[in-house]
Amino acid sequence: MRWQHPTRGLLAPDVFIPIAEETGVIREIGVWVLEEACRRAVGWQAYAREGEPFHLSVNLSVRQLVLGWPAKVAEILDAAGLPPAALCLEVTESVLMDRTAEAIGLLRALRRAGVSLALDDFGTGFSSLSYLTRMPVDVLKIDRTFVEQVGLDVQQSEVVRAIVRLADALRLQSVAEGIETKEQWSGLVAMGCQIGQGFLFSRPLPAEELDLLLAAGVAALASPGPVASTG
Repeated sequence: MRWQHPTRGLLAPDVFIPIAEETGVIREIGVWVLEEACRRAVGWQAYAREGEPFHLSVNLSVRQLVLGWPAKVAEILDAAGLPPAALCLEVTESVLMDRTAEAIGLLRALRRAGVSLALDDFGTGFSSLSYLTRMPVDVLKIDRTFVEQVGLDVQQSEVVRAIVRLADALRLQSVAEGIETKEQWSGLVAMGCQIGQGFLFSRPLPAEELDLLLAAGVAALASPGPVASTG
């Protein structure tokens, strides 16, 4: 998501999303984003690799985890014609620290509706290990601050290896964020990481340009495993 500001030009999410969070406008933004993404994803399903499931990942703000949100998600999916199994909602570790019991209940309701869940920026919080077994998540996303040091810093590389092993032990999928070099990706694959995303595969694109990219088959890059471009 980007904001075309009338005087400052194109603004990245880190500029305006914190303000949207503080004011509560993030709820309206989140609904629009999910509606638009699901609508677009119906067409993108055709480009999934044969034999591999199609997943659309959408970030979820902790402020969106309110009573009635699981029903709203089901309504949006139904209106778009996208099966729940195709949607993955990404939540950050802040969910673990704010209204934990309530948040977990709402996340479990989303899981019962058939939506998968990812824990974003894993490794940057303080309570993840103590709550991880209680969280109804399917995916651990390894934060880019660890990934950028793969192959360069022994300790950071070992942290990534440990997260991948933890994900395997808990039968979760591991996804590495912020991959920018082939060396990083090769190192992650050697560690057993299943999916990567980052500028190595694609920079963020307007939906229309992504349509062209997928139609040209560029998304099916020759790589050691499945890839997902950053958004």
